[in-house]
Amino acid sequence: MSENDNVRIDKWLWAARFFKTRSLAAEAVDRGRIKINAENVKPARSVKLGDKILIDNGSTRWEVIVHGLSGTRGPAPVAQALYRETEVSLQKRANDQEARRLAPEPSSTIKGRPTKRDRRAIERAGDEQ
Repeated sequence: MSENDNVRIDKWLWAARFFKTRSLAAEAVDRGRIKINAENVKPARSVKLGDKILIDNGSTRWEVIVHGLSGTRGPAPVAQALYRETEVSLQKRANDQEARRLAPEPSSTIKGRPTKRDRRAIERAGDEQ
């Protein structure tokens, strides 16, 4: 049995480049944002070929099937060969991206507290309704 036959989920997520650091991957697993075959897992859980992993890093969700095992982080093309994203996941991510593009977060344009000028504009807009 080689080293790559037994890879921890946090190490695999880091090697597959879903998280920048292994500690961020372990934290996501601890918080229940990673599920293997629809079950909550712990960071020490081993990944097996064919496992279906649900990954939520806060801003994006993936559903992937494990196609390779690695405990070392390599170049992006090597990392992408470790998994295959499901069609449902690809479609959902595309829909989410389009929704974010069409309806940006209203508070994203606000920088800090409103100025006196901004407050007056807000009050005028409220009076017109």
